Amino acid sequence: MDATNSVSKGVFVFKNGATRVKGRKKTQRCNSLLDTSTTKQHWFRVYKTHWERLRQMILKMQTSSYGKIIDDLLKFIESCQQTDTYEGFLPTAALLTGINQTDHLSQFEKLAEDIHNNTLSIVVLLPSRDGSSLKQAVETIVAKCIHGQQTDTAEEMPLRKNQLNLDVLHAWYTATHINCRVKPKLTIIIPDFELFNPLVLQDLILILDSYATTLPFVLVFGVATAISTIHNVLPYHVTSKIKLSIFQSEPSATNLNKILDEVLLTPFCPFHLSGKVFKLLLDIFLFYDFSVNGFIQGFKFAFLDHYFQQPINALSAIIDDADDLQAIINELTSAELEQIRQLPSFRPYVESLQNPQEVIDILTNDDYFKRSLAPMIMKVHNYWFTFHCALQILHTLVSDLPKAPLGRQLRELYCQCVSCDVTELPEFKECMQLLSFLSKEEMLLKIKQVLDVVLQWVDRNDQLNIEGCLLYEVAPLEAMANGLAILSEELAVASHEQIDVDTQQDKQTLLSSQMGRQELREKLLTAAKHAKSESAATRAVGKIMDYFLGNIFQRHLHPPTGKKVPLIELFLYNDSSFIRRHIIGAPRAAVHTALNNPQFYTQCECCTLDESSCIIPSLPDLSIAYKLHLECGRMINLFDWLQAFRTVIDDVNSDGAEQQIDPVIQARFTRAVAELQFLGFIKTSKTKTDHVTRLTW
Repeated sequence: MDATNSVSKGVFVFKNGATRVKGRKKTQRCNSLLDTSTTKQHWFRVYKTHWERLRQMILKMQTSSYGKIIDDLLKFIESCQQTDTYEGFLPTAALLTGINQTDHLSQFEKLAEDIHNNTLSIVVLLPSRDGSSLKQAVETIVAKCIHGQQTDTAEEMPLRKNQLNLDVLHAWYTATHINCRVKPKLTIIIPDFELFNPLVLQDLILILDSYATTLPFVLVFGVATAISTIHNVLPYHVTSKIKLSIFQSEPSATNLNKILDEVLLTPFCPFHLSGKVFKLLLDIFLFYDFSVNGFIQGFKFAFLDHYFQQPINALSAIIDDADDLQAIINELTSAELEQIRQLPSFRPYVESLQNPQEVIDILTNDDYFKRSLAPMIMKVHNYWFTFHCALQILHTLVSDLPKAPLGRQLRELYCQCVSCDVTELPEFKECMQLLSFLSKEEMLLKIKQVLDVVLQWVDRNDQLNIEGCLLYEVAPLEAMANGLAILSEELAVASHEQIDVDTQQDKQTLLSSQMGRQELREKLLTAAKHAKSESAATRAVGKIMDYFLGNIFQRHLHPPTGKKVPLIELFLYNDSSFIRRHIIGAPRAAVHTALNNPQFYTQCECCTLDESSCIIPSLPDLSIAYKLHLECGRMINLFDWLQAFRTVIDDVNSDGAEQQIDPVIQARFTRAVAELQFLGFIKTSKTKTDHVTRLTW
């Protein structure tokens, strides 16, 4: 809808230069919406502690990822000060950040702080909201340059807004740095290049270029799309005034993969998502917004909901030692212990116990059950430890196969392995077949990479031992490494010479008088397969593939189900419908519900409807107008609509059709129609001035 085009004709007020109140109050820190009784509960304290640990790990990883690009930008700005390469041009850096990076604006605020601290520069952050016009953009630049450098003890008063121009900036810069041997650069950062007014940006660059001989400007553009955007926005006579250097930050998908591989998809994260929930968050990221921050916030929401649904889920926390785990268990009440006994995975565990007295004690004796909980919890931790190690091994083997049947990213493998038995999938069997076709040298290289992965996980456990944290069981990993080392040595000495298989004895045992036709057919087919000659290297590769399948993937990569892993529900979140309902919004359905049945949101007694189609006078005017417009066709006569509106509002005085309409009712109707037009339900008609067109059905 146009800014001043509306069904209702009236006076439109545009505020111009509203003054600010002096002595503005400082913004108060926002307190938590949760009450004290909630924040003091054990589950919330555990959640807060471990989410802060995860947040610090993510922040540290992102800081290291952005460190290189920041260092390159700092070197670029320093080179502008030390060389004359940019003489006659405005030195300009274009930072390609990618769409929906984590806190796009905060990245540039951090960049401005780093430039200010590490280079001799006066830094100005100029977002698009501060540059809607050329005058405002120049005033913002001058104000931040001058007022930002003045100390609190400065005697001179700040300049008024109408005094801020580039001539004043030039005079201030010359007077302030007249005795300096090396003068600072004036670095102007535009974080949202695509949102900036193109005409304002073009004029601003031309004006800055006219002062470039006396004021050393440096421009930094934050581009979220592609470098071609700069050439589309700036014509040639403007781009000829700048000398552009391009800096590329890592894409959002790469950033998310690092967060998943190093933080979230590890056994050191106390919380795991089921396949459906994980795929839902991934689909939102890949097909909707490419927002890493949105994915992290969705993960955080699932994390909080998992702990909030059942306080017993706090047992899944990563603890530093056995005493911490026992302290958490000792705080459990009898009701919470009974909740653990009601878990679906608890029954198969009890049925697997051989001692009847142990079954009775674990079901009836709370003290005995508390003593038994710690080993059960540690078994789940060890399960996730070996699961992620086997997952990493599988990723190492299949990520570079032709067409990547199981996917190239670790997140794709996790989504499949946590949902079902991956060894039963046809894609997995295809991968195993492709691996069996590898040459001897390629297979030895794969085994070396797998051994590096296993040793890396063992080293992680050793690092936890040094830090005094709880240790995982590394015996299965050492058994993997030893078995693979023996098989790799066997493969290394194996030759490619063909070995004839003696099948004479097998042929004699094939025939039997009691053998049926179908059984004979199957044995003949099996014998035909094994009758082919093979080399020692081929046999060794076959043994390696059998070892991978039987001793690693089938043993350690089975899905987290209650039949095999007791108390797995404490560690796994699988409420995908709840996540979908709260993360993926349905604005049209929500607006329709609010207008058709306002009592759903307002919870007031006066708006209670017997049926959804009822219209009562106590409804809001907007709701009445909306429900009446649902009864109309494509074209709505405004006068008939007004008469129906008056009938609902003032049923007593609406008998006479020719009666003068109350101006108050007419004003209320006009306002409701204007709001419906603003919401996009109707628009004005050019063919019939007394009609409006309905837009939704």
